This record gives sequence, C-alpha cells and structure tokens, in this order.
Amino acid sequence: MSRELYFLRSSEQKIVTDMYKYTDKNEDELLKYTEFFGLSNKDLGLYALVDAEIAGAIWARDFKGEAKAALNLAIVPKFYAQGIEAFMLEQFLQEAAAVLDELHVEICSNSTLETLYEEFGFTFMKDKNIRIKKLQRAQVVRPSDGYDAKKWMD
Repeated sequence: MSRELYFLRSSEQKIVTDMYKYTDKNEDELLKYTEFFGLSNKDLGLYALVDAEIAGAIWARDFKGEAKAALNLAIVPKFYAQGIEAFMLEQFLQEAAAVLDELHVEICSNSTLETLYEEFGFTFMKDKNIRIKKLQRAQVVRPSDGYDAKKWMD
C-alpha cells in the first residue's frame, strides 16, 4: 500500500468540498468550512492518497484571525482503521504549528475520532463537544516517502 501526503491548495477546493461529507460536521455548515478554502494564509490542509486514490483530508480554517482554527478530518469509509487518520494528523499538527497557536475541533459524542484526538493531546473545553490543542512552534519534519510541500498532484 503506497501512502502519500499533499498540501491542499486553493485550486483543489473541490477536494475539501467532496471530503466534507466524510466529516462528522453538520451539512448546514458546509460552506463555512469549504467555501474559498485556501485563499487565506491561515487556511491549511493536507490530503492523503493511498495507491493514487484520495483516502482522506484534514484541514483547518481560522475564522477569527486569532491564531486558532477549526479543524476538520475526513476519511473515506473504505480506508477506516488503516492508520490514515493518524498519518495525516501527525504531519498536520507539525504544519499547523508553524502558523497557528491552537486548534479546536468539534466532535460528536459518539465519534470514532475522539480517542485519536485524545492520543494527540487534544483536551476538553467547557463545551463537552469541543477539543482544543495548543500548538508549539518547532521545526517541521516532513516524511521522506515522497512528501514534498511544492509537489502538486498531476
């Protein structure tokens, strides 16, 4: 199984829109999390390819300009339980720390991702459905398996 990560670019907004249905977010908020994605320098995202097929995406948007952003994680169902979630989240947290101070994620109480977020250091906020992660700036280390921030999926 070949796994690769790519940056989400503004020209690939369709990936964000298509992947949104695999998040646990409310469909009514689709535009909030997807419209004009990538046009702000605080929009950040990655997507994973498994054997040249999009397996998942992770992205964050800073809505208030306060160096904190709302996180979304989406996995295509046929790729559940294959470690794609952790593969993307680990790299994404490094990338996000370069431009953001914290991430917020709203999850359903029965979300399968709740344990994953806790393993990666997300903690509860007052609102039981919100998890927060304070990010610490560090050197970004990118995998040597072909991941290249300048690389486009062609």
